Amino acid sequence: MAAVALANGVNANLLRNWVVGRGVGAGVSAPRQQSPAAKEEFIALPLMGAAAPVGDIRIQLRRGATTVSIVWPASSSAQCAAWLREWLG
Repeated sequence: MAAVALANGVNANLLRNWVVGRGVGAGVSAPRQQSPAAKEEFIALPLMGAAAPVGDIRIQLRRGATTVSIVWPASSSAQCAAWLREWLG
């Protein structure tokens, strides 16, 4: 179980609690080794509908003793990204 947790970046105690909480006991067999290609496979998940952006994008830039705070509406996130890309470019 520790190897599975380590391979997936999960705390072993947390994984153990999940397994015990699901009612899985001593009958759990050792996990199969996956091929390296299987670990890197992309799995597309369906989106449950795009949620409308809520709130604002807040950016704080510091250069030396100067700090600039920028507040941008989340509904215009693409424009914010384009502006920031150009500004940093």
